[in-house]
Amino acid sequence: MIPLYKPLVTGRESLYIDDAIKTGKFSGDGIFTQRCREWLESTLECKKALLTTSCTHALEMAAMLLDISNGDEIIVPSFTFVSTGNAFVLHGAKLVFVDIRPDTMNLNEMLIEQAISEKTKAIIAVHYAGVSCEMDVIMKLANKYNLIVIEDAAHALMSKYKNQYLGTIGHLGCFSFHESKNYHCGEGGALLINDERFIERAEIIRDKGTNRKNYFRGEVDKYTWVDIGSSYLMSELNAAFLYPQLLIAEDINNDRLKSWETYYRALINLNLENKLTLPSIPRQVNHNAHIFYIKVPSKGIRSGLISYLQENGISTSFHYIPLHSSDMGEVHGVFNKEDIYTSIESERLLRLPMYYGLKQSDIFDIVSLIRDYFDKENSDEKSRRLLGKTEF
Repeated sequence: MIPLYKPLVTGRESLYIDDAIKTGKFSGDGIFTQRCREWLESTLECKKALLTTSCTHALEMAAMLLDISNGDEIIVPSFTFVSTGNAFVLHGAKLVFVDIRPDTMNLNEMLIEQAISEKTKAIIAVHYAGVSCEMDVIMKLANKYNLIVIEDAAHALMSKYKNQYLGTIGHLGCFSFHESKNYHCGEGGALLINDERFIERAEIIRDKGTNRKNYFRGEVDKYTWVDIGSSYLMSELNAAFLYPQLLIAEDINNDRLKSWETYYRALINLNLENKLTLPSIPRQVNHNAHIFYIKVPSKGIRSGLISYLQENGISTSFHYIPLHSSDMGEVHGVFNKEDIYTSIESERLLRLPMYYGLKQSDIFDIVSLIRDYFDKENSDEKSRRLLGKTEF
């Protein structure tokens, strides 16, 4: 069986965890937390990076930093993971869903302005598959209407838009270090703060609403409860697992990009034959090969292809069910204007195996099976047509 993803292990994680154990500091904000934070800040060139227990919690921190409350509106794509919406709904926000672009599966930047109202507080830019949204347009709208932009960059560590790392363009950026991501520690995340006015409060929110960081820096003689917050601090052992992966981030990125390009080249003929659609990468974007997906003509063909590949030892999957079609999405959100692409494109999308160390021979085997499936479909269709013309 070739899995959909395989959690990365460099071979040095246990050594770093042993080093963390020897320090006797397990709860977080130890030397490995500091090293990961410094790597993020220096590599991505952001003002502040805070490690969190998950990307979900990074998004929840963003909602707290914005003082989201009942009646506030958040502009967001419906094609995203539940945490993107849930983090803001928890604080009373109403989600205003905007249709996606079919080429990138990202928020359609040309539809955002018509969704803005006097109640709008923020725009959530979700960079699907590590491919950037059109950030120049989004930031221009945010400046025009005095809105905050939060980048849901769960997929996007090491991806760029116009040579700037994703997660560093909006006011806040949220990353995931879940085991399915390019770089991981099992469960984890990070909040990047690109607007300095949020830094001090973010540290307080992450540390249960206390000013403990100020105390450890000698800025106050004791620490106490000063704001809302929760326990969002990544453990030191998780940081120790993550750190060796960050150290070889470029190698990991290059390996995944090689696999992505192999898929693309091997499938291009099926794309030209209109059997499937390949991902589209805008010219100003450098992606990180987080996901390789194809889009097939219909949901039925997708189901058949998933079953066929599964029978042959290949694990594949569709992705998000649009939030606006869920029970909670109907209660806490509204789709602005018409859903032209979100639902239909999500029903066509199929994710193929993608992970560090994926063998080129495995990719060719997968592509060969996909071609076999479409050849079989074409043959069956011809047979059905012939039967339809037969007179008895």
